[in-house]
Amino acid sequence: MTVIVIRELQTQFNQLIIHDNLDLTVNAGEVVALVGGSGSGKTTLLRAIIMLLRPTAGSIQVLGQEVVGISEVEALLLRRRFGMMFQQGALFGGLTVKENVAVPLQEHTHLSPREIDELAELKIALADLPAHASNKYPSELSGGMLKRAALARALALDPELLFLDEPTAGLDPVAAAALDDLVVQLKESLGLSVVMITHDLDSLWRSSDRVAFLGERRVLACQPMAQLVVHDHPLIHDYFQGPRARAAQQSWNPKSVTP
Repeated sequence: MTVIVIRELQTQFNQLIIHDNLDLTVNAGEVVALVGGSGSGKTTLLRAIIMLLRPTAGSIQVLGQEVVGISEVEALLLRRRFGMMFQQGALFGGLTVKENVAVPLQEHTHLSPREIDELAELKIALADLPAHASNKYPSELSGGMLKRAALARALALDPELLFLDEPTAGLDPVAAAALDDLVVQLKESLGLSVVMITHDLDSLWRSSDRVAFLGERRVLACQPMAQLVVHDHPLIHDYFQGPRARAAQQSWNPKSVTP
């Protein structure tokens, strides 16, 4: 079963074409990472999928529904079925963690205040935040806790599909690895499908099922990391054969890297 199907997508800003005839499929229950060099259109693609940007041409189906040309009412209903975790968290600074997580529940459900409070606490626990973090404000959180608070809010409406924008950016290696593991755990326990943008090479090995490499205005390949790192396309080869990429590869599959 597929949760995202993109065909012949074209996006552009004025005369600058970002994507041209881009195809991509995301299957249910997998983590797909979007990678590529600067300017390859990773963020633009994500924005088009979540209906923040209208493509010039092509088709994007999300959870079985065409989103290109979708009405505002239909878009609102569809957005309730997915969660979005932004790179900087995008939490409301004047609200506590629990109040931030409660916002989608207040806007999109008819639950009582008590039920919303209980659900918010549940989502905070799911994001592996300590209970005492509920009453803290974003400015009082560490980088790792801030990411988890944003993740808790993204999970508020029990999404089928989760989008993550640079989830481990700015985190130390231990915190980044813990967040990677949490994403995999949530995928498996909640049956989530996940699309994430990341530059974290360890995350690609640790949490992704497939990696979609963007270049030349399209998806050049979408494969598991073990296959992608030996791909012969020059852009892909150069991206994964630098010292940092080889170090990450060796830590996960030492036999795959020659000394």
